Amino acid sequence: MVEVYSACIPVDGQDEAMTVEDMAHFIENPVGFDPARDVLLAEVEGRVVGYGWVSHRVESAGDEIHMVRGYVHPSWRRRGLGSALLDRIQSRALGWESRPEGRRPSFLQTYVSDTEAAAQAFVQGRGFEPVRYAFKMERDLGQPIPALPLPAGLELRPALESQYRVIWEAQREAFQDHWGYTPWPEEHYQRFASFPHYDPSLWRVAWDGDQVAGMVLSYINHEENERYARRRGYTEDIAVIRPWRRRGLASALIARSLSALTERGMTEAALSVDAENPSGALRVYERLGYRQIRQWTVFRRRLETASEEGGSSSS
Repeated sequence: MVEVYSACIPVDGQDEAMTVEDMAHFIENPVGFDPARDVLLAEVEGRVVGYGWVSHRVESAGDEIHMVRGYVHPSWRRRGLGSALLDRIQSRALGWESRPEGRRPSFLQTYVSDTEAAAQAFVQGRGFEPVRYAFKMERDLGQPIPALPLPAGLELRPALESQYRVIWEAQREAFQDHWGYTPWPEEHYQRFASFPHYDPSLWRVAWDGDQVAGMVLSYINHEENERYARRRGYTEDIAVIRPWRRRGLASALIARSLSALTERGMTEAALSVDAENPSGALRVYERLGYRQIRQWTVFRRRLETASEEGGSSSS
C-alpha cells in the first residue's frame, strides 16, 4: 500500500510522504471503520496495485457520511480498477450495520487536490459534486515572526504525558462548531496519542489555571523532509476554546510555534485550513504570513442515488 501511495504522489503533483509506520498507525487505530471490511486492495498476480478505504460517521448536523479515498498505481490506471474499488466501497456504505431503517441524508464523500487532475475527472464523472474547499498554506520562516503577547491570565507550560487527555478533550470541545463535526469517540484519542510524528516539546499550550484555553500542536515529519530535501514543520491542531476566542490567543500561540520550529532549524511551516472556518482562521493565518499553495475540494454524492455504472477509471 505504501509503495502504491508513493508512486502516485509525484504523478499527482503532491509533496507528502507515507511510511509503513504511518500506514500502520492509520490501520491499527481505526476511527469509524473496520479495517477487515472497509479497507480494500486491488491485486494483480499477488501484487497490490491499488487500494481504497471508507469510514462511516453521522455528523452532528444529522448527515450520514461515508468518507472515501483511494489510490491506483499510475501504471494500472485507466483499466477500471478505480471504478471497481468505488463500486465495492459503495456496497460497504450501503451495508453499514449502523444504518437505521429510517431515512436520513446519506452521502459518499471524498477530497481531491487541485493538482490531481485524473482524480478530479474521475469523481466528477461518477457524479460527485463540490461542497466545500480547504487550503494548504505555507509560511517562510526566514520572514520576521511577530512577538505577540498572550492574553492576560494565561500561561504556557510544557506538555506532560499525564495532560494529553485534557489537551485532547479541549481540542474536541473547540472543534464542535466546525463544518462536518462528528462527536469524537474514544478511538480518536487512541489515534491522537499514538501519532508517530508528534513531539510534545514543540507543543504550545495555553492554560487558564487547570483548564486548557488554546493550543498549537506542531510537529516535524523528518522522513518527509529527507525525501524532499526540505526543512518543514507543521503548525497543526490549532484550537482555541470559545471563551478565549477573538482575543489574539491563536495568533500568539502560532507565533511562538513558528519560533520553536525556527529554533529546530526549520525554514518553512505549513498547515491546512477549511476555507470557511467559522472562527476566521484563514484570515489569521494570512496576517501571520502564510500563503495558499494548494486547494482541496470536498466532493459529495448522495448514496441512495449513486449510479453503479459509468465514470472514468483514471483514479
